[in-house]
Amino acid sequence: MISSSSSLAERFNTFEREAFRLEILDEYNIPSSADSLRAFLAGEPQPAEYNAGWVETVRAATQRGKRMYRVHIVSRPLTDYLRYELGWGYVKNMTGGEEFFILDVTEQPNPLEGVPEFWMFDETSPVVMNYDESGAFIGPEFLSEDRAAEFIGHRDTALAHAEPFPEWWAKHGE
Repeated sequence: MISSSSSLAERFNTFEREAFRLEILDEYNIPSSADSLRAFLAGEPQPAEYNAGWVETVRAATQRGKRMYRVHIVSRPLTDYLRYELGWGYVKNMTGGEEFFILDVTEQPNPLEGVPEFWMFDETSPVVMNYDESGAFIGPEFLSEDRAAEFIGHRDTALAHAEPFPEWWAKHGE
């Protein structure tokens, strides 16, 4: 069942302890990011206000003791989009307290092959993120709480095979 994105947005205001995301795509088709992606690819400096709304959402949560973190499954060489997302997005979002981990499957099998991209809130509310073949977001699918254990397992597997983004970026980033 696909539900509204506004319900997903509300989860970021109502979770109590943690919000976890598994990212699996190499490219996201986000029309609102097109200009900043072009600027990044042209070698322009990152605007100071880049991603400010999300950073403020993260900061508000982390200042209240909540944890926001994600694992992105990648393989090298990175797509232009991933270089942008990691180089501008992750680095900027970390200033608000968001944590990032990389599960690099360049030289190892993907332990989560076939697992969908998802957010999970407070280990009880998995939300599958649905995208079309171009990487455009179609909408969230809110799963029942009886699926939480399955997605906790996916999160734990991702974290067990991932390394903190700052260390990974120091070796493989720009």
